[in-house]
Amino acid sequence: MHSLSDHPADPQARPATQPLSRVIVSVLLVGTFGLLAWADATAFLAAPPAWWLLPVALVLCLGGTDEMGRLFAAHGVVLPMRWLQLVTLAIPLAAAGGAGVFRSLATGGSPPTAIGWAATALMLAVGSLFVLEILRYRPQSGALERVGGGILVLAFVGLPLAFVVSLRLLGGDPSADPSALGILPLVSTVAVVKAGDIAAYLVGSAIGRHRMAPRLSPGKTWQGAAASLVASVATAGLLLGHLEFRLPLAWALFGLGVGMAGMCGDLAESLIKRETGAKDSGRSLGGLGGVLDLCDSLLFAAPMAWLFWNVAS
Repeated sequence: MHSLSDHPADPQARPATQPLSRVIVSVLLVGTFGLLAWADATAFLAAPPAWWLLPVALVLCLGGTDEMGRLFAAHGVVLPMRWLQLVTLAIPLAAAGGAGVFRSLATGGSPPTAIGWAATALMLAVGSLFVLEILRYRPQSGALERVGGGILVLAFVGLPLAFVVSLRLLGGDPSADPSALGILPLVSTVAVVKAGDIAAYLVGSAIGRHRMAPRLSPGKTWQGAAASLVASVATAGLLLGHLEFRLPLAWALFGLGVGMAGMCGDLAESLIKRETGAKDSGRSLGGLGGVLDLCDSLLFAAPMAWLFWNVAS
């Protein structure tokens, strides 16, 4: 999600006229996600798990890939966007297919198998980028830059969203197994990341004084980062504290690990934007910026959460 730890004094922050737009867009997005999560969790209209939320992941994938292409183009590297969008989209789709979303969970594979399918799709996509450049190769035409940029898009957008899809499927189907966690692994990850973003913004705005990465993202402060981790751990405790895990204080480890990964994802997107000279990844979400500004924290947090659920539960 977008850098909510941005301090108002940040010279690169958005104009003061945009907070209302950010609030309106945020409310609409939270409401839409909540409605779709409810429909998915309750198997509304008899839909199998992930059928209601998978389109969200695919929209984020397409939007994020498009924005990455625009950022690279601004940096002088023109990527093969139509093909890149197709193969990037194939990665979360492969995760869903590997877990049996297009059949049923009863006859499909396990979520770890789903990530194996996603990894296979990733490598096939990487190979296709090389083949594309081999077929149209011209000396000193920037082939290496295009392949490198394409691989970054696949790894930064496609594969993390495959982990998001797999998180939805880790909990199993409560209608078939009453002990299954259902949508909790995914919702807890989103909630922990979002709580950290909100706390970082509020505390950083109020008392943030010491900048964490002044050259990369001047608005982020150490006070905001500390508040972010506290909020992430507290949210994890509220959502997961009642569950039994193999690891002691697993909920605290979840909050801390996912919260830190979320901040790293935010900073990673800031690095890409700074190197390409962009303030936002796009303008599709009004005051919130673009799709990558919305989900950047989740891109690094999802693999960390997936690891936790497979190790601790």
